[in-house]
Amino acid sequence: MSSVARWTYTAKATIWRVDGENEYGTKTFHPPEYIDCNYGLDSAIAESAGVGRGFVAKNTFWTEYANANQGDYILISESSELDPIKAGASEIKHITRYADTFERLADDYALMTGV
Repeated sequence: MSSVARWTYTAKATIWRVDGENEYGTKTFHPPEYIDCNYGLDSAIAESAGVGRGFVAKNTFWTEYANANQGDYILISESSELDPIKAGASEIKHITRYADTFERLADDYALMTGV
């Protein structure tokens, strides 16, 4: 983790990555993972990325976590709940990648959720 990220990403979030689908076509998930992040709603980023045309932007999570994909679920704070829906998590609808401008150790990501 870069020194800037250590200073910036002081909040925790839980992410559930999609593992696949069961025999009924329902998503299955890997166990929850905790990530360092910061969060909020940045409607300017959502609009410039074309987000919000098919759904309403809910939250943006800024993080160095590189393994997230569209369709994964994320929640502000830590949760050990195995089902992201029961935990109240939101689906990641869009991901934007940014370069690590200062130290070039790890890129940054904006994970945008929506309904």
